[in-house]
Amino acid sequence: MNFDAKQLKNDIVAWIRDWFEKNGAGCNAIVGISGGKDSSAVAALCVEALGADRVIGILMPNGEQFDIDMSELLVKHLGIRHYVFNIKDAYAAMDATYSAVTGGEMSAQSRMNLGPRLRMTTLYLFAQSHNGRVANTCNLSEDWVGYSTKYGDAAGDFSPLSHLTVQEVKAVMRECNVPEVLVEKVPIDGLCGKTDEDNLGFTYATLDRYIREGVCEDAEIREKIDRRHFGNLFKLKPMPAFTWDAPVKAKTE
Repeated sequence: MNFDAKQLKNDIVAWIRDWFEKNGAGCNAIVGISGGKDSSAVAALCVEALGADRVIGILMPNGEQFDIDMSELLVKHLGIRHYVFNIKDAYAAMDATYSAVTGGEMSAQSRMNLGPRLRMTTLYLFAQSHNGRVANTCNLSEDWVGYSTKYGDAAGDFSPLSHLTVQEVKAVMRECNVPEVLVEKVPIDGLCGKTDEDNLGFTYATLDRYIREGVCEDAEIREKIDRRHFGNLFKLKPMPAFTWDAPVKAKTE
């Protein structure tokens, strides 16, 4: 595959502009800013497509966030309006209420995923209060192995990066003139304190090569990627719905 990062960036910008014309002319793009590569890339692409005055960044620490300076660097670099909305109290209230109702504690997985789901709730709160559409910031590599939270960071109204690997996202970021420190920032999930690659057990470079070329010399890693991919496909598919052959005569498009 011939890869032209500049052309890809231009195509995404045109796609975002067209999507907003059809699905929210005059609306703002609401982007959750984590300080990581994906939210940085999406925010930069939206600024180029819509203008800085139509992009709103939402910083959502859960208490103290050790790398929030990266989020602040990004919004300052892009010159976009932004808000800091700390989810600590909401998270604590959910935790306490769950314990009060059940007499027990949330599972470890529920505890990790609660933050992303509260953040998505926050983004839609801002979207409906600021004439906005919510950007999904997931990329192909993360989606491929289920490295996202259903109804959390996996949600949104439009998704510029869903078909781009991590290496491709980084190339597009450079075309958008995003600061190099953000391009090469070590990806951390923000949930358990480990890097993405520590959690996954393989590097994004290895995963991206397998996705694009079908090549992974390490059979154990290849099996691990395949197991994650097929075990998490449900996250990428539309919700299954019972079908019934009753007539629908109203206009549908």
